[in-house]
Amino acid sequence: MTELIPAPRSVVAGSGEVRLTGRTRIRVGRGTEEVGDWLRTVLRQATGLPLPVGRDSGDADEESIALALSAGLGPEEYRLVSGPAGVRIEGGSAAGVLLGAQTLRQLLGPDAYRRAPVRRDRAWAVPHVTVEDGPRFRWRGLMLDVARHFMPKDGVLRYIDLMAAHKLNVLHLHLTDDQGWRIEIKRYPKLTEVGSWRARTKVGHRASPLWDDKPHGGHYTQDDIREIVAYAAERHISVVPEIDVPGHSQAAIAAYPELGNSDVVDTASLTVWDTWGINANVLAPTDDTLRFYEGVLEEVLDLFPADAGPFSPFVHIGGDECSKDQWRESDTAQKQISNLGLADEDALQAWFIGHFDSWLAARGRRLIGWDEILEGGLAPGAAVSSWRGYAGGVTAARAGHDVVMCPEQQVYLDHRQAAGPEEPVPIGYVRTLEDVYRFEPVPAELTAAERARVLGTQANVWTEVMEDQGRVDYQTFPRLAALAEVAWSDLPAPADRDFTDFERRMTAHYRRLDALGVGYRPPTGPLPWQQRPGILGRPIDGPPPAR
Repeated sequence: MTELIPAPRSVVAGSGEVRLTGRTRIRVGRGTEEVGDWLRTVLRQATGLPLPVGRDSGDADEESIALALSAGLGPEEYRLVSGPAGVRIEGGSAAGVLLGAQTLRQLLGPDAYRRAPVRRDRAWAVPHVTVEDGPRFRWRGLMLDVARHFMPKDGVLRYIDLMAAHKLNVLHLHLTDDQGWRIEIKRYPKLTEVGSWRARTKVGHRASPLWDDKPHGGHYTQDDIREIVAYAAERHISVVPEIDVPGHSQAAIAAYPELGNSDVVDTASLTVWDTWGINANVLAPTDDTLRFYEGVLEEVLDLFPADAGPFSPFVHIGGDECSKDQWRESDTAQKQISNLGLADEDALQAWFIGHFDSWLAARGRRLIGWDEILEGGLAPGAAVSSWRGYAGGVTAARAGHDVVMCPEQQVYLDHRQAAGPEEPVPIGYVRTLEDVYRFEPVPAELTAAERARVLGTQANVWTEVMEDQGRVDYQTFPRLAALAEVAWSDLPAPADRDFTDFERRMTAHYRRLDALGVGYRPPTGPLPWQQRPGILGRPIDGPPPAR
């Protein structure tokens, strides 16, 4: 009963249990109907019990699970009471009720996560307990890079369910990059006809001599995206799309060469990039490029409606790692700098980003980008994903911008999980489960007002060396469970956190992950089939730099 992840605010144990039987009903109050349908679906699959859904009359019933809204709770707060009067889950909104229902699922045991009953004759029971809970942070996220290696739609839906089970509520979808364009744009069909696949793929780090000569590709149709957004919304998860500009854009330039700096390079000969790293081929900073991406974003805004969740107004535009070399050589770029009265190429990127900041704001949306977008100034409504350590987040918060803390040195889950040679395709710093558990999203040097600017945190899963679902699972879990607790629970300072207790609770949580079919990294190290011997990575020796 105390093996819940993430750890709740308060747990008071009782002395009995509520049995689920063929007579158990789910009773829904006004505003909780969709939660009731979801709960019935997952529990009926796992238990085989009928669990009919009906209207909540307000009367105590020892054989029911009652769902209700409560005006006394915050939007994502919930209260779960299991006792002689049955199970009752109250939330400040439907999101809070769903979060409470996720806790109920954990209380039922690991087999509650299966899609069919393991045994028809087993007993199902919820221990008598009162759980009162709510999140520390509003933004509790996961970034999935589906551009470097495409994740089919069913895999994205699966990850939405995994996020919901861990009380995460923002899916940041990295949809475009040099290595692939993954979203259908009807106005520009070649973005997917050409830009969604590459002829071959570098295996391992870019210094590796190995190649996979099989073409790689895939994209989401507009109906796929609508399905993903709706599926996430049913689980109270906001989906934030990322359309990367002005760097990380070779796939788009390969499809439409006029987007590139054609007075510097032969953009017509470019193909979708097949290796990794920072690419010199970036968008031409012209009015025509702006019009093109306005057309892209018009369709993106239609596919990702602003009312699909609390963070649905956000659109991520990347803005990171934009090489300026071509702009320095381009007469077109230099004339643009002169015509706009800008100081240099850095100011030119700020102009580019600022245009879309204003464009999105005029349509009731909010721009968010990687911390490079701070260079040259940023409009007040824009937000920052702080990835190059904590400094960008500190600067942004002090300038009055909202911040999502996701420093590479702490929560990039493509980084290796141990120092041993058996770790598959070792990338970056060693970031163990305990390291992630001791991550603190709020820099100590911020004032109270500045700390309020930290919306929350997310883990980033970059997939250059994750070629399939098994590799994504291995790199993501179990560390995402630790990040979920950091984002949700009101933990003490990092040095004072009880990692031993977290490990104890993880013993039960591994069984939940097993039931969900997650190919996580075992605490004892990778299984033989999870290793990738002979594939070169890019390990960084020593501890990550201090923030």
